[in-house]
Amino acid sequence: MQLHTFADSQALNLAFADQLTAILRNAIQQRGAAYLVVSGGRTPQALFQQLAQTELDWSKVTITLADDRFLPDTEQDSNERLVKASLLQHKAAAARFISLYAATASAEQAIPTLLQRVAGLPTFDAVILGMGEDGHTASLFPCSAQISAGLAADAADLLAVQPTTAQYQRISFSKVRLLNSRALFLHLVGESKLKVLNEAAAGTDELAMPIRAFIHHTDVELSVMFAAK
Repeated sequence: MQLHTFADSQALNLAFADQLTAILRNAIQQRGAAYLVVSGGRTPQALFQQLAQTELDWSKVTITLADDRFLPDTEQDSNERLVKASLLQHKAAAARFISLYAATASAEQAIPTLLQRVAGLPTFDAVILGMGEDGHTASLFPCSAQISAGLAADAADLLAVQPTTAQYQRISFSKVRLLNSRALFLHLVGESKLKVLNEAAAGTDELAMPIRAFIHHTDVELSVMFAAK
């Protein structure tokens, strides 16, 4: 894990957007396409707006989410709705987006369709994770009955998750699929999040704090992009 600290979230977003743009541009130059995984929530909105204005061949960029609530994009709490409103705008409107929602009766029933949807994705070029106060990342919640399956080395790319401490059924990429990336980032704002990160870094029980699976992973170093405010 490498911690990068910025004076404030504006400075963080400017530097982070530049770094992500360089990664995506390099991927397009080397392989003809780029693959970016983002997270929802309030923290990345300004970053998304910064990225959306960036000069890049966005038509060669595929974007998907690390996880989403099992909601159509017409619902306010949908991460897909947030990405479409903040990131898939302006220059980035040309990017391809892969949804983690399918109109089935439950998240579990959506999994076969969604697995087919993501089956052709290669190694991601960049994955941007967030983290909750309980140490969850993506929708790998320590409170869920599905946490062992989500952290398993032989997990499928996607799984349905039912948190007991948060609303809504979820669809989440598994640990092993998120780690199949050339670059791995954790985007944090606020001193309280730094305290959680330090607690996670000091221990090894991934089931208790799933972000540990990414902090202590050795093949892909986790770059923490942090601002106190």
